[in-house]
Amino acid sequence: MKQTKQILLNAFNMNCVGHINHGLWTHPRDRSHEYKRLDYWTDLARTLERGLFDGLFLADIVGVYDIYQGSVDLTLKESIQLPVNDPSMLVSAMAAVTRDLGFGITVNTGVEHPYTFARRMSTLDHLTGGRIGWNIVTGYLDSAAHALGQNGMIAHDDRYERADDYLDLLYKLWEGSWDDDAVVLDKARRIYAEPERVRKIRHEGPYYRSHGYHLAEPSPQRTPVLYQAGASGRGKRFAARHAECIFIGATDPAAAQRTVQALREEVVAAGRRPGDVKIFLGITIVAGRTVAEAEDRLSDYLDHASPEAGLAHFSAGSGVDVSRYDLDEPILYGKGNAIQSVTQLAREKGWTRRQLLKELAIGGRYPLIVGDGAKVAAELIRWVEESGIDGFNLTRTVVPESYETFIDIVVPELQARGAYKTSYAGGSLRNRLFGYGDRLSSMHYARTL
Repeated sequence: MKQTKQILLNAFNMNCVGHINHGLWTHPRDRSHEYKRLDYWTDLARTLERGLFDGLFLADIVGVYDIYQGSVDLTLKESIQLPVNDPSMLVSAMAAVTRDLGFGITVNTGVEHPYTFARRMSTLDHLTGGRIGWNIVTGYLDSAAHALGQNGMIAHDDRYERADDYLDLLYKLWEGSWDDDAVVLDKARRIYAEPERVRKIRHEGPYYRSHGYHLAEPSPQRTPVLYQAGASGRGKRFAARHAECIFIGATDPAAAQRTVQALREEVVAAGRRPGDVKIFLGITIVAGRTVAEAEDRLSDYLDHASPEAGLAHFSAGSGVDVSRYDLDEPILYGKGNAIQSVTQLAREKGWTRRQLLKELAIGGRYPLIVGDGAKVAAELIRWVEESGIDGFNLTRTVVPESYETFIDIVVPELQARGAYKTSYAGGSLRNRLFGYGDRLSSMHYARTL
């Protein structure tokens, strides 16, 4: 009998009102406007742990979406990831009310120096007991570059060149500055750490320079679990070297399978094994006790969704102001300097503004599954079996309702099919995902130390 693959699952969210499925903040049951309250996040963390989610993945941007109609007007009216608060500030509180849930936070490599960033992540790894991950992004918004005092966003591939250097420096700090046995905590001898077991790192890279000691003692994972979502050619090469978990988007299992195959081939070319990365697909789910209930819920959600807000988000990601085009006029998607996977998909599909509005009916463009627990579970399993992905980033619709209904309706069905865990494994986030311990493979950093 064929053994069903165990599905990994992240809740996809953001420290703001509107994340991916835009407009649903207007739904009377939606609480996303409470994002500024700590109990909003601690309640969510408890809910996700009840559902045995592997992690809460928190997206982030620096900058604003100002491409659509050449302004931020719609962005502000619909709260399209604006205002947006710092995701890292949420983790300690959520970790305090959970024991096993992992946390992945997005931080842009172009925003702060790796030396201070290394300490912040080590601190969070300590405070969570080894449950922290980092989603590595290089940015794509000119508005962010201008806000940071730059003339504009650095060229796409150059951003990854800088990120390679950023990671090389971080590996030296996280993995090379302190020995495992540096801290002895010997009160009798008055020695907390043995000086000969702590060393100054020296990094003279093409973009970053640092001579100094890592400020934090070794945390449970040392290096956080490394997430990444680059789907361009250069992004895939970066992921093949650094990433442990990769996020992808796809319109159907066949498209996902092609992306998965290409990513695993890049991983092998980088000297790693195909299974050294876990691949997650973004997905939207509307579940009900019956198929009819789920369809009624979707209809209710569609009444509050904003496809036009989705267009504004799409314009920022593609770098193309689609508001300038008539409904059925062909849109010219250049290569540009924004998210290349977005423009590539748009070119392949030949999306016009009318077609985009249809794709964005629920405010976001991830695949949508609607049904009762059995139907949704079967569809998720089909995606995994046909595409080779390892799990999903479950986007929010109406919160916390969308997560609660998934946990109450879909999780038991997945468990009954042997496709989802019934308890957490032990150890760190990395060990729960991969099963080989808490530490990052030396393949990532051996040549840098």
